[in-house]
Amino acid sequence: MARKAAGKPPEEILLDWKREQASLKARVVDRDTEAWQRDPAFSGLQRVGGVDVSFVKDDSGSACASLVVLSYPELEVLYEDCRMVTLTAPYVSGFLAFRELPFLVDAVQQLWQREPRLMPQVLFVDGNGVLHHRGFGVACHLGVLTDLPCIGVAKKLLQVDGLENNALHKEKIQLLKAGGDSFPLMGGSGTVLGRALRSHDHSTKPLYVSVGHKISLEAAVRLTHSCCKFRIPEPVRQADIRSRDYIRRTQEVQGVPAPPSGRSKEAQRPKACPQGVSEEPAGTSKGTPTGGKACPRF
Repeated sequence: MARKAAGKPPEEILLDWKREQASLKARVVDRDTEAWQRDPAFSGLQRVGGVDVSFVKDDSGSACASLVVLSYPELEVLYEDCRMVTLTAPYVSGFLAFRELPFLVDAVQQLWQREPRLMPQVLFVDGNGVLHHRGFGVACHLGVLTDLPCIGVAKKLLQVDGLENNALHKEKIQLLKAGGDSFPLMGGSGTVLGRALRSHDHSTKPLYVSVGHKISLEAAVRLTHSCCKFRIPEPVRQADIRSRDYIRRTQEVQGVPAPPSGRSKEAQRPKACPQGVSEEPAGTSKGTPTGGKACPRF
């Protein structure tokens, strides 16, 4: 999801970011809040979302931010939104949200404003939740700002609180024999920060699942496994595939701006730009906005 950019923000900016993380961390809910989360078959869950940011080759500042919504349990795409964006904040380990999150929050907000019936009931994030240096990764940040249940799914182990990708960890991975098998990631503090999950029978590399917001770790792991046709949960996989394809198609149209591709079967939503960040290209809206509906907390 992340690509490093040159430069590092001044120390006072990092301190501001740390303070914001600490403030928002107090709002994280790490338990089940919806009835479907407690149901063994997730009865009542109908829509799952995924977000991703893919970068233009050899350009760490240009990227495509994407949001997809899939039906559950069919895992068919109901909605997609891809847009080219310009990231100005550098990548700093532990502060990914401040570089990429404004575009993802805006995509969720625009979906709510245009087609609230397609709002996801849970979001999968290509990144960590409470498995983080300060217990507040990008999945927590996105969950708190959108007030949606969020699950962090990382492909590599973030080595925090004494967690190490050492020989013992690799031995535990070898004991994961079938899709759905997992083991807890307990840090040196004694806190379980997530679980290493074998997401598919044919995948030997685990995923690292952690709570983002408004869901328990047990439900997050079960749902992640349920959403995996391959190693990566389908909502994140589709967001990645479609963002990369959007970059390719945009680059093929030399010098001609491509419209944003956020759309469902009935409508294509207009472009919107988060305040204080730049976005391209401009697009043409179709359909009419849904009026009279309150927007969740962003």
